[in-house]
Amino acid sequence: MPPDAPLPRRALAALILAFAVIWFAGIDTRTLIHPDEGRYAEIAREMVVSGDWLTPRLNGLKYFEKPPLQYWMTAAAYQTFGVHAWTARLWTVLSTLLATLFLGFVGLRIGGPTLGLYAGAALAGCTGYVVNAHVLTLDGALGAWLTVAFGAFVLAQRDAASPRECRRWMWVAWAAMAAATLSKGLIGAVIPCASLVLYSLATRDFAVWRRLHVATGLALYVVLAAPWFVAVSLANDEFFRFFFIHEHFQRYLTTEHRRVEPWWYFLPLLAFGMIPWLPLLVWGLPRTWRHARPAANGFSWQRFALVWAAFVFVFFSASGSKLPSYILPMFPVLAFVSAWLLAGIDPRTLSRLTWPMTAAAGATLVVALVAYEPLLRRFVSDEASLAPTLAYGRWIAAAMAAATFGGIVALLALRRTAGGGRTAAVLAVALSTLVAAQVAIVGYDEFRTTRSSRDILRAAEALNGPFAADAPFYHVHMYDQTVPFYLRRPTTFVGFRDEFALGQDAEPEKAYATEQAWIPVWEGLARGYAMMPSADFQRLSAQGLPMRLLARDTRRAVVSRR
Repeated sequence: MPPDAPLPRRALAALILAFAVIWFAGIDTRTLIHPDEGRYAEIAREMVVSGDWLTPRLNGLKYFEKPPLQYWMTAAAYQTFGVHAWTARLWTVLSTLLATLFLGFVGLRIGGPTLGLYAGAALAGCTGYVVNAHVLTLDGALGAWLTVAFGAFVLAQRDAASPRECRRWMWVAWAAMAAATLSKGLIGAVIPCASLVLYSLATRDFAVWRRLHVATGLALYVVLAAPWFVAVSLANDEFFRFFFIHEHFQRYLTTEHRRVEPWWYFLPLLAFGMIPWLPLLVWGLPRTWRHARPAANGFSWQRFALVWAAFVFVFFSASGSKLPSYILPMFPVLAFVSAWLLAGIDPRTLSRLTWPMTAAAGATLVVALVAYEPLLRRFVSDEASLAPTLAYGRWIAAAMAAATFGGIVALLALRRTAGGGRTAAVLAVALSTLVAAQVAIVGYDEFRTTRSSRDILRAAEALNGPFAADAPFYHVHMYDQTVPFYLRRPTTFVGFRDEFALGQDAEPEKAYATEQAWIPVWEGLARGYAMMPSADFQRLSAQGLPMRLLARDTRRAVVSRR
């Protein structure tokens, strides 16, 4: 089978521009959602306001759960463009796009234009990667830096790399691991290092260790990653134990963080995340391990990628704490393997593998158009949840329409006998999947009433005018992570600790441990505000606590003292 002709430069530039426009299209169309988006947007905002870029704070309290690189980048975006939802998301969206382009460059260098094009397209159209890239967490940027570390390592170890190239690309890999460590902790080094150890054991390729440039690379890693950890430890006695013991070892080995899930938890998430390339991977993974011949120097990047993905999956499946985004580092390497399979697959085989995802998208579209509401009303009885979920149905239909259309275009393209049909099919599937994912993400704003504080705060201000900047705002027995961001200032906790235990222990004067300690303060205020669960509002109102209701939804109430 002759290879597809490479795209002309202008066509390639236009294609990259189209992907980039769609990649950024939804960055400012949604409110920030609780908890992650509000949390990470606010930490950076408080950095800018306080001018303290050493000690992260959330809601005015010390917050050491994660390192600061993303906070720094978001704070820099705030200072440059202002404090907005889109600037809060900018670093995550930008870093993941740049990592996608870099993976395409890696494919170009090791396999030529076709592999480079398919690698970028496969990752840009990988559902799990796209979703994590557009939701404000730390995992998107972590995945981006690990993609750079993986790609740089592959470039360094390729057989055609000169000693000078090997050294430079290994330095890039070491630097990327440092950035990953500064993004989310030791996992930024654990994944690449453990994957290399397991790869060497599985393949008996120990020669690769002579090409790691460990002395200079490790020195570079320490110079880049260590200064903040040293400085923050010197400034905050409580940091070292909390960050390294509590947030790493206790989080992994115990169920203290209350994120307990069964061992198979990540299986459906992996399957969903690898859409639309899932049938291709199921068909091709055994072939990848068997047919990936090592280069003359003994290195096989395909086998290294499979070991990397397997380690990530097993490592986090064994953890006592599980969240959906933990397996994000699997998606770039599996997308790269998918690109390699796509570059060598027969169009007829690819057509057979494209049918299942196209048919599934089409079937989901029919259900969304015909049976979505009856099915939903059968299984969802809570009216508060029913309304936004019903509204989300049209977004599901639009997303599935895009995915179905892309699949049909791909199937038609694969019927062509002339060169280029396979490339057109790959691009159609990738582009339509990106569009579908973006539509679904943008539509999630239908849930903002329960997942964000913006609407309820605006409703309160519509009744009572803007919140007075000099009046305290309390969170009673609850915390909505988006409130400080939309208020543009921290609040004060009442009877709530959760992830803020360390901060409250370090600065107990910034919170009220009990409701009984807070009530006399509230009663003595001339002006103040509070947010509390609806049940607490009803109870405290019945007890005669002076409050004026400003706004209320299904789960909480905003009140004022006067």
